[in-house]
Amino acid sequence: MKQADVVIVGGSAAGIEAAITARKQYPSKKVIVIRREERTLVPCGIPYIMGTLGSVEKDILPVAMLGNAELIIDEVTSIDREAKTVTTAKGEIIGYDKLILATGSRPLVPRMPGTDLSNVFTIRKEIEYLEKLQEALKQAKDVVVVGGGFIGAEFADECRKMGLRVTVVELLEHCLYLNCDEDFCIRVEDKMREVGVQVNTTCRVKAIVGDQKLDYVECEKGLHFKADVVILALGVVPNTELASDAGLEIGEQKGILVDQYMITSDPDIFAIGDCAEKFCFFTGKPTAVRLASVASREARIAGANLFQPRRRRNQGTIGVFATMIADTSTGVAGLTERAATNLGFDLVIGEAAAPDRHPGSMPGARELRVKLIFDRSTAKLIGGEACGGVTAGEIANVLAQAIAAGMTANDIALAHVGTHPALTASPLVYQIVNAAEEAIIKLPR
Repeated sequence: MKQADVVIVGGSAAGIEAAITARKQYPSKKVIVIRREERTLVPCGIPYIMGTLGSVEKDILPVAMLGNAELIIDEVTSIDREAKTVTTAKGEIIGYDKLILATGSRPLVPRMPGTDLSNVFTIRKEIEYLEKLQEALKQAKDVVVVGGGFIGAEFADECRKMGLRVTVVELLEHCLYLNCDEDFCIRVEDKMREVGVQVNTTCRVKAIVGDQKLDYVECEKGLHFKADVVILALGVVPNTELASDAGLEIGEQKGILVDQYMITSDPDIFAIGDCAEKFCFFTGKPTAVRLASVASREARIAGANLFQPRRRRNQGTIGVFATMIADTSTGVAGLTERAATNLGFDLVIGEAAAPDRHPGSMPGARELRVKLIFDRSTAKLIGGEACGGVTAGEIANVLAQAIAAGMTANDIALAHVGTHPALTASPLVYQIVNAAEEAIIKLPR
């Protein structure tokens, strides 16, 4: 029987980061990572395999990132909490002092006719499966993407780069509607339509239809969309079967229940990434935000807490999103205006738009629009959105740190910023600062 100080089950973003952190924090400890796959993918890069990258091979996470951690290619089938061992599909028994579960998630498949037809794909993190999807797209002319969230919109954009006719079918009022306010959603949809993607919102799929081969997607209101390939991009479900079978508690959002230190109902077992329950930074209530960036952060918390509990604490998930669709970048941090209003916040909004280079005649300059959302009672930032140039993603990261730090409108208006003609907006129109200044005028004095 093998023995290790730390055993990590799962070797994608969360598992790799946990191994890296454990080795840094506790260099004398032996770390074993067990995963089913010989090679794993960069999760957020999966849509770009189809068009921009052109190959699965260009989206592989290097094994070297694991450093001195031992990698075992196998599947953990059971956990014996009393003996503190895991058993694998190959019959190996491995003992642990501390166990980290990073078992990830699987695509959500709706209950409707036709999901089992050939050329109907979900978005699995599996190399061979994605190679089949890419090959099917190379033979196709018409593609229907069901789901207009970030991943669905990115897949649609990548498919149109391949020269395909692309239709997006989204149940909600707008694409990206769960993460962006309506005005930002509309900007992205307009850009998608400009480059030839057909966008259909408030549209419910009834069935995927075909005899022998895929034919079309049938929606309510008598709509039919021809399809040679259908991509289902409808979210994910946490992989918690291993934890559940071991008697660990499962949360409201179907993730493995953890505390602020990423510890499960067993003090020697941690859970991180998509398989772990998430809690909202603002309300403390369960949330369904599942991102590689969130997984990596949780891994750094768990890795530090393994043998010295409470070194790092998870204050909750803020939710930071970024994407580029049809050459337009969008970044979001924290609550949208709509979500904050639904939670009962009294809001003050500040907005600013300006070129992201200065002067605006600089090559590559794009308009960048920033929207900041403040709680009127405290003047603290609780959300922000950016849209336009490529810096929108980094703007969202900056806003997330401001939210976490409890910065007020006045703090942001007086932020220390550096500017450069080729890299940023002018200091006179710097969007974050000016949006905060606009909000200050509306706040109580």
